[in-house]
Amino acid sequence: MGIGFRELLIILAIALVLFGAKKLKNIGSDLGGAVRGFKKAMNEGEDEQNKQLTDLTGGAKDAEFKESAASTSKTDGKTG
Repeated sequence: MGIGFRELLIILAIALVLFGAKKLKNIGSDLGGAVRGFKKAMNEGEDEQNKQLTDLTGGAKDAEFKESAASTSKTDGKTG
């Protein structure tokens, strides 16, 4: 029971009559900018959270493990 196509057209027509084409364009671009800013802030928050989790769980240990695994794979490939 969402908004159908007819209802959406009626709402857009009323908004066009109330605000006018120029104002409606400005409102749309401002709303788009706000949504982009919100998404950017969410992504930055997730990145910061992941960084903190990595630091808490021992990100240095993971790096050392990857480094030792890389050196082991290099020496395994060589036959003596």
